[in-house]
Order: sequence, then structure tokens, then C-alpha cells
Amino acid sequence: MKTRGIEKWAVLSLALLVSSAVFAGNYVVDASNSTVGWHGKKVTGEHYGTIDIKEGSLEVVDGEIKGGTVSIDMQSISNEDITDAEMNGKLVGHLKSDDFFSVETHPTATLVLTDVKKSGPNYTFTGDLTIKGTTKPVSFQASSTTEGDAVKVEGELVIDRSDYDVRYGSKSFFDNLGDKMIYDDFTLNFVVVAKK
Repeated sequence: MKTRGIEKWAVLSLALLVSSAVFAGNYVVDASNSTVGWHGKKVTGEHYGTIDIKEGSLEVVDGEIKGGTVSIDMQSISNEDITDAEMNGKLVGHLKSDDFFSVETHPTATLVLTDVKKSGPNYTFTGDLTIKGTTKPVSFQASSTTEGDAVKVEGELVIDRSDYDVRYGSKSFFDNLGDKMIYDDFTLNFVVVAKK
């Protein structure tokens, strides 16, 4: 009798677990339809390009985002403003090097949402961002729309690279850089599409 009771509780617990998972609604990030653009500035100009999302998921309850995780493929960094192939390659190689993001050692960057606040179609997301092996809290705003079985999140995240030990040309680490200074803040503009 005790065994049957245990079995019933096991079945009931499993049923509750499954129903909770279905209710919570894990949406898988569609990397092929999601985009991330980066934009960095220096005293003498600016550069911009793209970087790919590797994988991720969003927690959606009753149509509202409650949490999520997104992983970025740091090896996919590309540049879009330099047309000369050799110069373009040099910049991308430099960004991948230990001067910047050390992508060989740290091939992914990860954002884990820790708090979500919603106001109309807009969200304020707070999370832990890990770049180059260092994790720091970040906060940013984004909007969300639902299209069929997909959720689209669009927004902008400004990152202080000095928080992640990205030192090259940074006034936070070096003095007297003059016109060789690269600003610490860089921007990620993103469109993340996730589907059931």
C-alpha cells in the first residue's frame, strides 16, 4: 500500500511539474532571425558591425517575459564600416585578440536575466552579463511584441568595457592617450526572436 501511495505522489508531482513547465512557456531563441549590432566610438571616429547570438531562451508567462538567458558567439564579431578587406580583417582580428575580448579563451558572452519589470509594451530588464570571464550587473530597456507563436524583443544595451577588463585604448587604465583613446562605452542594438 505504501508503495502505491508513493507511486501516486510521484505521478502527481510529475504531472504538476509538467503542467508548470507548460504554463511557464519556454521560448527558444531563433538565432537565425535574431540580430545584434555593435557600435564603438573613439576620439578620431567610430566602428560598427554585427555579432551572432549562439543560443538562448525566454521564460514567458501569460504573454509576458519573466526571465531568460542569451549566449553570444564572440568568435562571430564582424565589421561593416571598413570596406578594405585587409584593414577590415586587421580590426576584427584585433577585437578578437587579448587586447579586447580574448575570444579564443572566452568564446561566448552570456546574459542571464535576474529581474524583469513591465510597463505597457516596454520592459526594464536587469541581469548578469558575463564577458571575458567577468560577470557584472546590467540594466536596460526593451520593447516586446507577439507575432503568432513568436516573441520579438527589441532594445539597446550600453556596456562599459572597462568593467570587463577590456583595456586597449581605455582612459580607465591608461593616461595620456590623446587622440588614440577609445571610449569605454559601446552599444549593442538587438532584435531577439524567440519561438515556442
